[in-house]
Amino acid sequence: MDPPVDRSEIAFFDVETTVPKRGERFAILEFGSILVCPKKLTELRSYTTLVQPADLSLISTLSVRCNGISRNDVVLAPLFSDIADTVYDILHGRIWAGHNILRFDCARIREAFAEIGRQPPEPKGAIDSLALLTQRFGRRAGDMKMATLATYFGLGKQTHRSLDDVRMNLEVLKYCATVLFLESSLPDVLVDKSVSPETTSLRRHLRASSSREDNTVISSFTLPSIGENSVAQPDPFNMSFLRNEMASDNNLQLDTLMEEEEEENQPSDTVVPANTSDHHEGFLSPDAISLQNIRAILVPFYHGSQLTRLKLLHGDSPLQLYCSCLKIRFGINGKFLDNSGRRRLNFVVDLNPRMCSILEACDSNAQKLSVDSGSSSDWNTLVSPVKGFVNYPNARIHIPTEISGDAARYAIEVHQRESSGDTQKLIYSNPNAEELESLLNTGSVVDAFLSLEPYDYQQKAGVRLVAKKLVMHQ
Repeated sequence: MDPPVDRSEIAFFDVETTVPKRGERFAILEFGSILVCPKKLTELRSYTTLVQPADLSLISTLSVRCNGISRNDVVLAPLFSDIADTVYDILHGRIWAGHNILRFDCARIREAFAEIGRQPPEPKGAIDSLALLTQRFGRRAGDMKMATLATYFGLGKQTHRSLDDVRMNLEVLKYCATVLFLESSLPDVLVDKSVSPETTSLRRHLRASSSREDNTVISSFTLPSIGENSVAQPDPFNMSFLRNEMASDNNLQLDTLMEEEEEENQPSDTVVPANTSDHHEGFLSPDAISLQNIRAILVPFYHGSQLTRLKLLHGDSPLQLYCSCLKIRFGINGKFLDNSGRRRLNFVVDLNPRMCSILEACDSNAQKLSVDSGSSSDWNTLVSPVKGFVNYPNARIHIPTEISGDAARYAIEVHQRESSGDTQKLIYSNPNAEELESLLNTGSVVDAFLSLEPYDYQQKAGVRLVAKKLVMHQ
């Protein structure tokens, strides 16, 4: 469904959800939104509703403590499928705005539409106030959570209810914009040293853009409007400068755990020569990697998207590793489930010093960019440290699951290295869990073709080692 020609309003929104246990999915319990005029930040229309999850047992005691929404509150509420048309109409084709929406709320909306078999709404832009205010307002207000910002400005206590939180978010943005606007006209020496380094350059930029022949700073201050073909207004609450900053790749990442790609199958009797060079179809051996050439960048989450995700490169190419002769420390672990109820499989291997250096460099680059982009998630390191004299540093390797279908099969090829070492024979393509458990045992030796996939999910961030192909040694 194509959006109307003019959908220039900003859609501020917030969802309240269950607090899932390990292996459970999120369930939306409440949706709230306000359509806002981009020129004046005035409220045009609001909508809010409780939502009944398909499974009421997902509402745990911890969930009720978080937002106060109990099973009794939602037992007569509409299902998400009942409000999907309304949510789609509110969001599709508009600029989305909210606090921490790129990492949380956007992902929950996409999941909710996927669960009812519908295409999700698509934004024409996004403003995540957590990322923007962390960068532009600095940490003078503390950890930059909504409750902390509200306390800083004396706006009262956060209720963790959707429409209340949206209105609080809007007020926080107005206060922050006003402070930044006023600071732009003050000498640098009068501004609190606790502001972020970017704030000083922003003040200088605003002063330069607002100066005129009569040197009247405030009355002449104008910013371009978010709406297309609209006239700029001398409005200190105009948020278009924040929208422009959003476009400069300072967004937080969405949940990259949901992006695993399918791999093409090969006939089970395929025999290929063993490759002993430093370049294995785009996968680099550790000796071919320069630590100085490892870097992290932000790229669009999907083609044409304003949302971004983190990616690791070696020079200008995606960083992928070919690691030979890895000894398995712990075999297949599959006690956690994904959102479709499939087992998430992983195993642990010992690392030599060269591999440790490479993975630590990847960690360092990715973590720095993650923090610079505004993420406040706890960082999980790739390398598990030495715990005793007999233990080597180790790392966990994940097996990707298929993205379609309910069968617990996995998007990976498993080969067997012949005793001569010159050939490999494909023994499994898209194996199931039992087949992988029979091969990947403690003490086994394996060659692994690995991709490095950064993630930021449920306040946890890091880089995952994902196996694309495994070659078992006899």
